[in-house]
Amino acid sequence: MDALALEATSTKKPVNGVPSPSSVPAPTPAKRKPAKKTKKAVVFFEVEILDGKTKDKLCFLDKVEPNATIGEIKSMFHKSHPQWYPARQSIRLDAKGKSLKDEDVLQHLPVGTTATFYFRDLGAQISWVTVFLTEYTGPLVLYLMFYFRVPLIYASKYDFSTSKHWVVHLACMCHSFHFLKRLLETLFVHRFSHGTMPLRNIFKNCTYYWGFAAWMAYYINHPLYTPPIYGEQQIRLALILFLFCQIGNFSIHIALRNLRPPGTNNCNTCSKTRKIPYPTKNPFTWIFVLVSCPNYTYELGSWLGFTLMTQCLPVAFFTLVGFIQMTVWAKGKHRSYLKEFRDYPPLRSPILPFIL
Repeated sequence: MDALALEATSTKKPVNGVPSPSSVPAPTPAKRKPAKKTKKAVVFFEVEILDGKTKDKLCFLDKVEPNATIGEIKSMFHKSHPQWYPARQSIRLDAKGKSLKDEDVLQHLPVGTTATFYFRDLGAQISWVTVFLTEYTGPLVLYLMFYFRVPLIYASKYDFSTSKHWVVHLACMCHSFHFLKRLLETLFVHRFSHGTMPLRNIFKNCTYYWGFAAWMAYYINHPLYTPPIYGEQQIRLALILFLFCQIGNFSIHIALRNLRPPGTNNCNTCSKTRKIPYPTKNPFTWIFVLVSCPNYTYELGSWLGFTLMTQCLPVAFFTLVGFIQMTVWAKGKHRSYLKEFRDYPPLRSPILPFIL
């Protein structure tokens, strides 16, 4: 009976040819078409570029995208004024204000949809790589000219003669090693945050490096040069200090290089990433615990060693001038670190631990 009842309920026949409601399949719901996304209207900017000195209108850029960078605006400006390539342009919000960074975004600047910028010509530019190669090649060549005593430097009887003091030959090797290291670092190690510098600076920089190199080399390689007072002991101590600081300086340069992603040395694609430098597994980098710019600290130590080795007054003067200049650079970079990074280690000094 139970089986017959189940069969009767599961197979209900239509009444008068009309199917029962339970046997009619339910209608499938119609698929809804996805609603079209409404595109947000892009508000384009109008950019007006005026001469920073005369306030004359130089360029008007229409329909500039809000996410355009200052670097891109410089490229647009360059198309209408080919004589001012991006590297020699300074774009500012105020005629007497600071230059905007290439990575600054238009919509994030305190300007309206009609933005007014001021242009200043930075003058002819030259790449940092070219500047460094020129700066460092000069001292290397000049020093060797004095070392080999080419004619017209000393008395003719000393032409192409050699010094009898072994410290003179050691000093030549150290000096040449230092500037060869700088040349190789320029080509294979350094990554620059700025691609170019004003062309006029190369004359000032070369005068400094080339002039001091000639002055030092003249006295160290002079036929009447006398060795240091304390002899071999002083020279060996100085050599250890020199080599130690050279290795330290190179180690710091490698550590700083690894902080920046690979980039090329031009103003548009160079690496601008900034990170706090910390000590690595290399013991020479542990000085980062106490100093913001240990590359300058090691550089100072190298020239102190060279001064002690040669016991030459021009070398001591070059070391002093270099220390003053490096201190200015180190203080500027230290202030920049403190301003940019809130968690910057408070124990660090710019160049000399706990002193300066």
